Amino acid sequence: MTEAEPEVDVGALRVQLRAWLRSNWDPEASLLEWRTRLADSGWASPTWPQQWCGRSLPASVAEMVTEELALIGAVGPPEGVGMYLAAPTILHHGADDLKTRFVRPTVTGEITWCQLFSEPGAGSDLAGLTTRAERVDDEWIVNGQKVWNTSAAHADVGLLLARTDWDVPKHSGITYFALPMHQPGIEVRPLRQMNGHASFNEVFLTDARVPATNIIGEVGHGWSVALTTLAHERRLAAMIGSYRVPTDVTGRAWEEAATEHALVSAPYKWYPQRAGRVDLIIDRAVSTGRNADPVVRQAIAQLIGCAWSARWTAQRAAAARSLGRPPGPEGSLGKLSSSNIARLSSRVHALIAGASGMLAGSDGPLGGTITEVFVSVPAISIAGGTDEIQRNILGERILGLPREPDTARHLPFRQAPNNLKR
Repeated sequence: MTEAEPEVDVGALRVQLRAWLRSNWDPEASLLEWRTRLADSGWASPTWPQQWCGRSLPASVAEMVTEELALIGAVGPPEGVGMYLAAPTILHHGADDLKTRFVRPTVTGEITWCQLFSEPGAGSDLAGLTTRAERVDDEWIVNGQKVWNTSAAHADVGLLLARTDWDVPKHSGITYFALPMHQPGIEVRPLRQMNGHASFNEVFLTDARVPATNIIGEVGHGWSVALTTLAHERRLAAMIGSYRVPTDVTGRAWEEAATEHALVSAPYKWYPQRAGRVDLIIDRAVSTGRNADPVVRQAIAQLIGCAWSARWTAQRAAAARSLGRPPGPEGSLGKLSSSNIARLSSRVHALIAGASGMLAGSDGPLGGTITEVFVSVPAISIAGGTDEIQRNILGERILGLPREPDTARHLPFRQAPNNLKR
């Protein structure tokens, strides 16, 4: 059973936060200066421990803090991998030295992060990764290739999984590192997608170096640390695109926040199309006269029903988080639902648009947006864990079904079939 959260007086905390904001929020301060105050006060991430930029408050308080920041028009903590993946993982598994070096600069925005997990031959079977790290004195030397890495071109640190032991089963020989990205031996190349965007990168590691003190967790125990990151990643995927910089605010802090947001959000500008653009369906049906077609009407009804079911699941997950519960099956359910909804929405768009839906550019429906939906939707069933992986998680961990057969699971990785001939 989940331990109940301690009761707190949210009303009293709200009064305390409002008083602090009135005394400290200055829109003319630099973004770094403001976020430094926010980090030092503990209001940046109130659910984190007090010594690590938090206030050790229940998860239910986080939403209240977000509301109050928005009410006064104050900038919040940074977006993206650092706050939602790196810092929570380090707080859960990292040594105090690692927390001291990385948590606060992440909250203030002084360092940014990317995720270096997937490889050309290790995506769904992430534990089959072959990027290697070898200990040399006080460093680890890393060689290999990573792929589908957002923000790798400008990130300061990478969350890296690498194999450090080839003579144990694949899940047992992985170590989790915080890899400095600005160094010789790291080459980042953009990947061009079929929808015309280049949101991701491939990263080549050639004798890249990472200090031995930058291990998150313990040597050989990186898989359990990675599971923590992956659980948080599904939450991050649901939040991408939800952040908006207000248009009615002024001041240096907001100007710098807008510049930061433009950099962070640029890779995700096509994500609404990846999700199927359910929001356009009804207006499109009405404007084209297809709303009278019984086949189209039935498909729309099915789509809207699925979308509302997913929304209720997301609300249930949010309620669980507010009670302090760790990420649960709702993450996999939500991820799987988003894939189903996107595919169904793409089909409905095709029913409405007909052959004109194949026209890209300004002469296509909605200036080519519908075509971009068609070529973007397949990505949602792959990114962040494929549909098959989500079904395995639900079947094995929630329904208690037998594990998927894996004859190589208990073999030393050196003997198991893999994508690297050594």
